[in-house]
Amino acid sequence: MDMKRIAIGLEYDGRAFCGWQIQPQVATVQAVLEQALAKMAGHPIRVNAAGRTDTGVHGALQVAHFDTAAQRPLTAWVRGVNSFLPSGIAVLWAKEVPDIFHARFSATARHYRYLLLNHPVRPALLAGRIGWIHQELDLSAMRQAALLLMGEHDFSSFRAAECQANTPIKTLTRMEINSDGHLIQCDFSANAFLHHMVRNIMGALLHVAKGNESPQWITRLLAAQDRSVAPPTFMPDGLYLAGVSYPAEFELPSMPAPRHGVI
Repeated sequence: MDMKRIAIGLEYDGRAFCGWQIQPQVATVQAVLEQALAKMAGHPIRVNAAGRTDTGVHGALQVAHFDTAAQRPLTAWVRGVNSFLPSGIAVLWAKEVPDIFHARFSATARHYRYLLLNHPVRPALLAGRIGWIHQELDLSAMRQAALLLMGEHDFSSFRAAECQANTPIKTLTRMEINSDGHLIQCDFSANAFLHHMVRNIMGALLHVAKGNESPQWITRLLAAQDRSVAPPTFMPDGLYLAGVSYPAEFELPSMPAPRHGVI
């Protein structure tokens, strides 16, 4: 029986799920997606993803792969599978890939975006899809602190206790903070991220932006390699897995095509 490997791009609203990874007795993105794919394939499907997002974290472009013996056009793995999925998840594209491709291990970079509303009044229409902070922020200090995180570091001070990564050493290649009125957009790229790493970085940067510490404090926080000395993990609401990069040979999109006003 000939098996094919299919890569798919996904978007999802993390509010409806207890994260990506299958867990007993709760709804997760992986579990719901595998059920829908199995209905289309006619046999059980196991998917592997580029990264495991947490409860409440959204996917603007998550990439996953699966193996199947089913002979289906690529459109079936998109529109067909979407007909079996709840409204909070959609397959964006599907592509047949060689067996050497792996959604997680072939990835060369992951990209996250945090959308933050800096306004005295909490959001209503975008509740759950954007972070919120009411205090006035010093974005110049926040950007100075962010630059100190660039490059290869031991990110233990930004690592959740339950993180299962083999090493806390990661390379942050992009850290940009842009604003448009009350909306702040923070973009992160790295070879890989630790559990809660982006949310913990946001907590530290906002600690600086509120004037609680100088930008140089970030260097001391990195050197401490101790999560207990860092500020609390920031809310998941505005965090999106914004894309995944792969070697050019696989010809996969690294970022989602623009089609939303939020991401």
